[in-house]
Amino acid sequence: MATFDMRGQNVTNQYNAGRDINFGAVQSSTDLIAELEKLKGEFTRAKENGVINEGTAADAEYQVTKAVQQIKQPEPDKKSILNHLNTAKEFIEGMAAASGLVTTLVSAIEVVHKLF
Repeated sequence: MATFDMRGQNVTNQYNAGRDINFGAVQSSTDLIAELEKLKGEFTRAKENGVINEGTAADAEYQVTKAVQQIKQPEPDKKSILNHLNTAKEFIEGMAAASGLVTTLVSAIEVVHKLF
């Protein structure tokens, strides 16, 4: 039987993003937009739960909004979309409790590479 000595360890709450977000099922830019809109809602929820501060949530959400606007263009610019999503990721990367959001953004970035 395994025994774990947890003395001296700090355990913090982990925010799990993306329960309803599935970038793996994305087949089109329309699907991608729908999933990114859900992701924007996760930033709000993370802010309300105290995982990220209001400014960080607003900055990350703005970058995802800009990515969505670019995807909606007649000829989307892949580099611009990736820049916006990577910038959103950078805003929340340093927050250990928000690692679920980072993972979700990484999944979105992978989908952009496949679609565009």
